[in-house]
Amino acid sequence: MPYYTTLGEIPHKRHTQFHKPDGGLYSEQLVSTEGFSDTYSITYHVYPPTLVSAIDEAYSVAPEITLVNNTQNRSFQGFSVAPADDYLQSRVQVLVNNDVYISLAAPKQSMKDYFYRNSSADELIFIHEGKGKLLTMYGEIPFGYGDHVVIPRGVTYQLEFESENNRLFIVESFTPFRFPKRYVNNHGQLLENSPLCERDIKIPQNLITHDEKGDFKVLIKKSDTIFPYHFAAHPFDVVGWDGCHYPWSFSIHDFEPITGRVHQPPPVHQTVEAHNFVMCAFVPRLYDYHPDAIPAPYNHSNVDADEVLYYVDGEFMSRKHVDRGQITLHPIGLVHGPHPGAVEKSIGLTETRELAVMVDTFKPLKLTRQAFEIEEKGYYKSWVE
Repeated sequence: MPYYTTLGEIPHKRHTQFHKPDGGLYSEQLVSTEGFSDTYSITYHVYPPTLVSAIDEAYSVAPEITLVNNTQNRSFQGFSVAPADDYLQSRVQVLVNNDVYISLAAPKQSMKDYFYRNSSADELIFIHEGKGKLLTMYGEIPFGYGDHVVIPRGVTYQLEFESENNRLFIVESFTPFRFPKRYVNNHGQLLENSPLCERDIKIPQNLITHDEKGDFKVLIKKSDTIFPYHFAAHPFDVVGWDGCHYPWSFSIHDFEPITGRVHQPPPVHQTVEAHNFVMCAFVPRLYDYHPDAIPAPYNHSNVDADEVLYYVDGEFMSRKHVDRGQITLHPIGLVHGPHPGAVEKSIGLTETRELAVMVDTFKPLKLTRQAFEIEEKGYYKSWVE
């Protein structure tokens, strides 16, 4: 996040004595990135955050890669992923490379018996269905349909759901998520022409200090392995914090589309970026207003990017048939475009009500075993009338 915030109680100066009501000292923790050279926050704990009481046997959660070199347009039915009670067990990796993992999840239960920390990747959880709260030591962030919940690496969290009906689209990035450089000024402020502004960003609120000792399990992911740690104090025992490194969220419904006289290229829909990939949001918007405009997208040759589109809701005039939760993959080296008749059908239309999230990767994506289990066979032939 580009801007400073604070919550709870903190001392006047950092790295100085901060006394509890009983005269003892709160435990200060620096959470920093790129060593000590990039964004950071300072948190103040009731107990030292180093109280590890036990470590259980580690286990692998590496993706089961079935196809390394994909050169075929493909489609997957995301809602075919079966719901599972546990959040982590519900996460199904479908498309991966060295920069990003793309997963689907349909958890039925809140995380009550453990906490989770991804120490290798930042996570962006898109909420397709469901409501609830992200719980962290920084406070709470409520989430609902259409929210992008961004959790920087190293943040311990729990997800609390209001019901069993939850559908998530999860993007793990091995580099931090940033706003596109063209939308940020030299001071980190989002520019006037950005489709998002700071008012659209939701940051942690309602800081609850858990002054509790006991046995608290934290599942820590590192390099495709889960390490079950046990801590002697509650991970959310923070009384206050300040800085620029914390979880945050924004809603797809707050994204303001950029339109033009003729069809605009996908970069105008960009929301965030990381190393070797970008993300976009397609939202309800007016179509192009040149008298001879063709609203349907033109054919596009993927010279150096794999394009992943996750369909959320609405009608997509470029496709014959789209289901909620469907994923299309159009890889490097191939052409994709509107289905037969879509161009002619789009002429004269004035607006679209579509909602979708896109991930464009600059390195090829590999397909997992689970991806083939939900693949819509024959999609590559769907352009043949």
